[in-house]
Amino acid sequence: MPQFAYTGRDERGQLVQGELEGANSSVVAGALVSQGVTPIEITAAAAAASGETQPGLLERLTEKKFNPTDVLLFSRQMNTLLKAGVPMMSALKGLEGSGENQALARVMRELREGLESGHELSTCLARYPKVFDEFYVAMVRVGEFTGTLQEVFLRLFHHLEFEKFMRDQVRSATRYPMFVIITMAVAIMIINVFVIPTFAKVYAGFKAELPLITKGLIAFSNFTVAYWPALLAFLVVLAFGFRFYINTGRGRLVWDEYKLKIPIAGPIILNATLARFARSFALAVRSGVPAVQALTIVAGTVDNAHMGRRIEGMREGVERGESLRRTAAAAGIFTPMVLQMLTVGEETGELDSMMSEIAELYQRDVEYSLKNLAAQIEPILIVGLGVLVLLLALGVFLPIWDLGSAALGKK
Repeated sequence: MPQFAYTGRDERGQLVQGELEGANSSVVAGALVSQGVTPIEITAAAAAASGETQPGLLERLTEKKFNPTDVLLFSRQMNTLLKAGVPMMSALKGLEGSGENQALARVMRELREGLESGHELSTCLARYPKVFDEFYVAMVRVGEFTGTLQEVFLRLFHHLEFEKFMRDQVRSATRYPMFVIITMAVAIMIINVFVIPTFAKVYAGFKAELPLITKGLIAFSNFTVAYWPALLAFLVVLAFGFRFYINTGRGRLVWDEYKLKIPIAGPIILNATLARFARSFALAVRSGVPAVQALTIVAGTVDNAHMGRRIEGMREGVERGESLRRTAAAAGIFTPMVLQMLTVGEETGELDSMMSEIAELYQRDVEYSLKNLAAQIEPILIVGLGVLVLLLALGVFLPIWDLGSAALGKK
């Protein structure tokens, strides 16, 4: 008989692990319950037990990873297959061999094995939090309980399609200014390392008193040339340090709050985040998820830790019996338009429809803002570039102008 590894909790609540023989995982689960152990996870002890070979470490490292598009396509394909009357097991088996993505095939195989062991699909999906987030798993669980799994997969497909669009829009909002800033920084470094030192040698031959601005440029250039390895190392450490910091809980919270205050790009990011919240909340409510639970699972879909924490904090107010509109106003992150639509949705019982309208409204607003982003940023960049050119021109040509004027005066 095959051997199964199990993880569970005994009568005192302590975690226990071990192995048992059984015809299948259900038999093993029954044996554990009779022993006073509540099973948490039961898996085949060896890959040979299921007749499947598990990928090695090298294969896992080199295989193509999951991306949001894979999950989007998975949702659409599951909807199509279930709508056509294909059984769940057959649908997963077909998806397992339908593509070249080995990671996708492995997950489909393991999902199928989990269903064969008697687990629900939502429970199997929850084992892959990096692929299927909490919101996705909760929606599938609702579909299983209500018998509308095929419809839920279709809603998830549209939701993920919207999420991907908004994520791409936010990246586009920040890509252009970052590219310009980096380009200007590179230009400044080239001028400091190659251009100003050449002029400095010419000025040294004049043996004349240089203007203050020229002295400043030469001093900064000399510092850059002398200590460029240290400066480069500092920038690398700063970049990695910043990346490490924003990957921490506190760092991401601070950075996500700051992003909303960035001039020009901040309002676009805020509108995109509000659109994601509205669409996710509408989907959760429409699928039958209670408002309290919906706020918890939606908080993780907004892709902003600061707003996610405020949204999750709304749950406490709703649990105390306060209206959704009052808790939203207390959160301090929603615009008057969102608050108004929440009020109308609560009064009319059409909260999901109102939130869907808000999502579409902010989606159009983000698209319009991005189309006009270049026109908003160009004046700022032109002014900044003009100031930079003016400083360089004054610093480089003032000594030549002074010397020329002095020479003409002597004549």
